Amino acid sequence: MPTLLLYIFVAVIVIQLFYFLYFFRRFAYHKTSPKQEFSYPVSVIFFIKNQAGLLKKHLPLYLAQDYPDFEIVLINYDSYDESLDIIEGFEARDKRIKIVNVKNNEAFWGKKKYALTLGIKAASHEHLIFTEIECQPVSDNWIRELSSGFSEVRTIVIGYTAYEKIKKSFLNALVRFENLTTFSQRFSYQICNIPISGNGKNLAYHKKEFFRNNGFIDHINIRNGEDQLFINQAADKKNTSFVYSKESFTISEAVKLFDEWIDNKKAEYALIKKYKTTHKALIHIFYLSQLLLYTLIIPLLILKVNTPVVIGLFLLRWIVAYGIYIPITKKFGETSLLWLFPLYEIFLIFFQFLIFISNIISKPNNWR
Repeated sequence: MPTLLLYIFVAVIVIQLFYFLYFFRRFAYHKTSPKQEFSYPVSVIFFIKNQAGLLKKHLPLYLAQDYPDFEIVLINYDSYDESLDIIEGFEARDKRIKIVNVKNNEAFWGKKKYALTLGIKAASHEHLIFTEIECQPVSDNWIRELSSGFSEVRTIVIGYTAYEKIKKSFLNALVRFENLTTFSQRFSYQICNIPISGNGKNLAYHKKEFFRNNGFIDHINIRNGEDQLFINQAADKKNTSFVYSKESFTISEAVKLFDEWIDNKKAEYALIKKYKTTHKALIHIFYLSQLLLYTLIIPLLILKVNTPVVIGLFLLRWIVAYGIYIPITKKFGETSLLWLFPLYEIFLIFFQFLIFISNIISKPNNWR
């Protein structure tokens, strides 16, 4: 049995090194290509539901974008606070605002997807950008930077969303670490011509892609996933690009409650089962190898099975991992996460396992 555990541990190390050196290294040392000179007219689309305060705070930042031709489509989904009054006030002052007012339909399950579909149809332009009003662009060149990913061939653009930093908050650091690893893996797979997913807080695609894939119809029975599942369905190695220049970021409000973060992750991770088979395999094999890395090393050290070899392989994996994540954290402006990197990884793997078990026992609330 100890020898078998050692063999499994060696296999796990090999898998981990393969992922880091074959996949993640590509994004870590990726160099950006020259930007496109096109200035496509774009429609920036927001889904609004009782977000009056955020509209007052963030909408002016989007209206101040330095871009020659854009409109903002505000989909008001049956808000009962002051949201509609606020966006109507903006519309009266700025002709770039377009309002799509959607009434709640209790008989229709895919409510957000239905509302987004109406917004997409109402958009004046073919190039669409999606974000959320809880997010703010980091610069007034956000539209310019994100839309630079478009070309005659590239009709889907995946951007990066950071989370605001809260000092002396372990939860905040863990949330940012999980976000960083998710995007670094997503972009690494994209470089290898395996686009897997996107995030609706910073995402763009051509209207023709939406209708070519029949919109959200294939996953309309799932409450969310309008970003993850749609991109997993529509993206391929030819039509997808990604942008990670500092001015292309959006910053999202940070989750402040642990239970809220767990609920969000349960819903998000549950969507993976709807991914394409090869994509699910890539994600699950890497996570399983991470889990086995930490669960095997303890009994191997206790049983003193080739301890120098076990420790040496474990340190090798960590040296390689640090070598990959140092340039990635610089790209995303998250170098402060490096100090406790091993601790964040251990906690994240543990909570991902709990979420996996929880999703088996009971479906998350994103399912019908």
